[in-house]
Amino acid sequence: MKVCIAEKPSVARDIAEIIGAKQRKDGYYEGNGYQVTWTFGHFCTLKEPHDYYEQWKFWRLEDLPMIPPSFGIKLIENNGVQKQFKVIEQLVQQCDEVINCGDAGQEGELIQRWVLLKAKCTAPVKRLWISSLTEEAIRNGFRQLRDADQYNNLYAAGSARAIGDWLLGMNATRLFTKKFAVGKTVLSIGRVQTPTLAMIVARQKEINAFVSEDYWELKTVYRDTEFTAAIDRLGSVEKAQKGLAYLQEHPFEVTSFEKKDGKEGNPRLFDLTSLQVAANKKYAYSADDTLKYVQNLYEKKLVTYPRVDTTYLSEDLHPKVAGILQDMTPYAALTAPVLANPIPKLKTVFDDKKVTDHHAIIPTGVHPGGLGQEEKRVYDLIARRFIAAFYPECKISNTTVLGKVGQVPFKVTGKQIIEPGWKEVYANDVSIKKEGEEEEKFIPDFVVGESGPHTPRIHQGKTSPPKAFTEASLLRAMETAGKQVDNEEMRELLKDNGIGRPSTRANIIETLFRRKYIDKKKKNIFATQTGIDLIDTIQTELLKSPELTGQWERKLRLIEKGEYAMDTFKDELITMVVDLTKEVKTASYKTISIVPDTPAPDKADKADKADKPKKERKPREKKPVDMAALTCPKCKEHPLIKGNSAYGCANFKVCGFKIPFEVKGKKLTEKQIQDLVTKGKAGKLTLSATFEIQ
Repeated sequence: MKVCIAEKPSVARDIAEIIGAKQRKDGYYEGNGYQVTWTFGHFCTLKEPHDYYEQWKFWRLEDLPMIPPSFGIKLIENNGVQKQFKVIEQLVQQCDEVINCGDAGQEGELIQRWVLLKAKCTAPVKRLWISSLTEEAIRNGFRQLRDADQYNNLYAAGSARAIGDWLLGMNATRLFTKKFAVGKTVLSIGRVQTPTLAMIVARQKEINAFVSEDYWELKTVYRDTEFTAAIDRLGSVEKAQKGLAYLQEHPFEVTSFEKKDGKEGNPRLFDLTSLQVAANKKYAYSADDTLKYVQNLYEKKLVTYPRVDTTYLSEDLHPKVAGILQDMTPYAALTAPVLANPIPKLKTVFDDKKVTDHHAIIPTGVHPGGLGQEEKRVYDLIARRFIAAFYPECKISNTTVLGKVGQVPFKVTGKQIIEPGWKEVYANDVSIKKEGEEEEKFIPDFVVGESGPHTPRIHQGKTSPPKAFTEASLLRAMETAGKQVDNEEMRELLKDNGIGRPSTRANIIETLFRRKYIDKKKKNIFATQTGIDLIDTIQTELLKSPELTGQWERKLRLIEKGEYAMDTFKDELITMVVDLTKEVKTASYKTISIVPDTPAPDKADKADKADKPKKERKPREKKPVDMAALTCPKCKEHPLIKGNSAYGCANFKVCGFKIPFEVKGKKLTEKQIQDLVTKGKAGKLTLSATFEIQ
């Protein structure tokens, strides 16, 4: 008997149907020589401090640093998890072969390996490695099962990441909390979250310190075209008025006219980060929400595996592109021009050297029916980007005209689209304009030496502060370890040194919001006073430097490639934690408490408005809600898991219980959901009346 372990019940059901395991059992499917079972999220976790030594249960400076002799794992304390694990344990101990059908990525590999380790699996293990959940992909995957040992380096990198996060997170959080926190305040420190917060704080300080200044520029209109003086901005209105008087005494003369043909390259296919950036810019979706929507699209077989960090396709996909485009019938009008000719094998799209385990996110060709608005929008972003990749380049004409009035030089530039090419896919869509890209602007022809009357004027403006981070720009900063990069090729080169992984960055941002280290005003992200105080207290550069943290991330990627030893990485982290502990224990004392904070004023709009000092008051401490510990109140066996629109029983198909995120137009908090499940009521809501549970 062969046992297949999928990442979740819905995927197990699809696999079971395809391979002929159609008989439903308790916790698995069986048939045709297969037993198909599943996990639902993390079943195992690294042991907690008190699992190693009893005294580590208490937060005391004298017990730090905590360095376990060796790291162990344990099963999560949850009735549903423990019941399903027993099913898996029994199946793998009696089978001839295990097929790991977990999520095809680092985290998915770690989840399944830990389960098999905990279940004491001794059977040989194969790996199903697929980039989409279509029937064709699953069948092909089973025909080409790989040996599990091929992914030992991936598992080692996942383990190193988890151990690194434990060592730094557990020790540094206790260290800074006991040294600097007031009362029950917890100061959370993380390998990725702290440098991310440091970037936001640094930008916040730049905005806070910015003082807006007035400036004046000289402009003039000649032959219905406005030119700007190519000199430094003027610092006073008196200088501007003198300049204006000078311009009024002299004619305008054209000194140079240049028109050059150029091209605008096609946008790259999406990796997860660039998709999150695009969705935030166009629809203001958070990175976390976009990840949920694209994960749902993947599970509905509409797009390929989403947790990727490459914008390229493997070369063996080239023959399949035409078929995918033909199947995208809702976009037939856009795909027709591409399908009229052979699909070009573009180096900007197909490159085996830029693809590791997965390729860029593309549609599968399955018809996108029955989608909600959010999923439909994210699918449309992916579909149009895929189609646009195979259109011709956009041909443009760039014009530069230089002139002078007396001795004052003037300049104007313009751009015209000659052939729209790929921009036809985005007709009427202004959101696709690249950062720093000029608007289309027609410039008439001029002749060098021509001269004539003109209409000069003074333009007054104000200097602008640095822009606050949005989720889009923050994701890009995380990807490039804080470096401001607009060039796509340079961005690709810096990815190995980015902080966090594409699949974890959204959760890092959400964690900073949840811990009140950052706040949001419209789309802009600001550091709260607590976040600023925390970063100011951390003197160790390694904890808050995006660049240095990016170097740790690069080592994890090298472990994944088999080019760096996991034990070396662990030893380096232990040394860092020991040194950090010594440094902080002797540091000067400055207390920090969580304070209710409002975002900083938007200086882009109110640059000259002074910040008013705010009174600090200590809030009542709120206990974090552990949703993972909740058990279904109906069947009382399975855990509650978070879906797209509701918390529901992990065994929903049989049990049927769910609590939607919104009831009667009001969004439920996690605390309300916890109270409904554990106490049967939350405020005026009762479990029995609202959700028909007796």
